[in-house]
Amino acid sequence: MARYTHGQHPTVTDSYRWRNAANSAAYALAEFTPGRRVLDVGCGPGSITVDVAARVAPGRVMALDSSASAVELARQSAAEAGVDNIDFLVGDVHALDLEDGMFDVVHAHQVLQHVGDPVAALSEMGRLARPGGVVAACDSDYSGMYWYPLLPELEAWMALHQSLARRNGGEPDAGRRMLAWARAAGFADPTYVVESWNHSSPGRRTWWGQMWARRILDSDTARQALEEGLATRQELEEISAGWLRWSQDPDGVFVVARGALLCRV
Repeated sequence: MARYTHGQHPTVTDSYRWRNAANSAAYALAEFTPGRRVLDVGCGPGSITVDVAARVAPGRVMALDSSASAVELARQSAAEAGVDNIDFLVGDVHALDLEDGMFDVVHAHQVLQHVGDPVAALSEMGRLARPGGVVAACDSDYSGMYWYPLLPELEAWMALHQSLARRNGGEPDAGRRMLAWARAAGFADPTYVVESWNHSSPGRRTWWGQMWARRILDSDTARQALEEGLATRQELEEISAGWLRWSQDPDGVFVVARGALLCRV
């Protein structure tokens, strides 16, 4: 099993809370209809899960993550939102002790880039979807991201993430591989969709840059980079300063390219 590169530090999990079904699973919104049963793989702190649960009520959602602390955060998010149609499970998406065909929709957001065997994970997701159901998955593609100005500190950030993610057993350029993975997992006619996040408005730029300036110093990414000898503390501080400089530039642009799948079972 691959090691999660970002980890569960608050600089990471707090940054996920802006995500919801509309901005992170738009390609699959039509599948989240009332009465459906959904498995949300890699639920993290649960912001997407809670939104999906509200959309499918009185259907139920199962929130799954390999991290017990992430599942606990999702449980807290559901309680704060007053959403009570979510069940919670800690488990490994490669092999789950769940019955075949339990779900109408099996959804995974930003998961396949971090797992040891994305084809096996997609195959297991397909097993858990009922005949006629859907597997929906979306992952970013780091090499497909683009930004301006072309700061060397952001180039260093990208090179560090690529190296560390692969050393951890993941694939940071997952977005472009999603269709091939789905076909290798046995899906006969998967649909591939391209989506993006645009962090280029003044408010988004400030938030995105300041978040990464903190994360590169305090999260598991920083700890792992130092332990693996991939960066020094000074180099991490230089990357952090670059993110702050980018966030303050009125010409600053950052776009996250994302590849998404809809696979009918």
